[in-house]
Amino acid sequence: MTAVGTIDRNIIRLLRLDARMSNAAIAAAVGLSPSACLRRIRLMEQGGIIRGYTALVDAGSGNATIAVIINITLERQTEDHLDRFEAAVRRHPEIRECFLMTGGSDYLLRVEVANASEFESIHKEILAKLPGVLRIHSSFSIRNVLATKVRK
Repeated sequence: MTAVGTIDRNIIRLLRLDARMSNAAIAAAVGLSPSACLRRIRLMEQGGIIRGYTALVDAGSGNATIAVIINITLERQTEDHLDRFEAAVRRHPEIRECFLMTGGSDYLLRVEVANASEFESIHKEILAKLPGVLRIHSSFSIRNVLATKVRK
């Protein structure tokens, strides 16, 4: 499945609001039978359109982490350099997100750490050793102002 139609976009919108919403509720909201809705969701999962589900954790829960946003500039922007960098990033689960960017840096990464000492370790052992890195610029978040939230 490569193209996403209106119904599929509506299903995705509902799942983004609440990934635990029942299939029956999603089906009713988009005007499908539960079996047709589940089939569409499974096709989007198998086709890589829906890549996974996650939990948003309250920062006051005792499991608080600090989000670190990292801008990476590569020595060169050739296809080979980009491919090697991206392959290396995928091998490190500490890197939660990686975006190829336009503008002043080549990539934007997000990691989550418990403290500055943990980030120092990630910086030394992972980021500084990624292939082709010319410059690393890191910013620590103060607090999360907006994340996709579940309707209550």
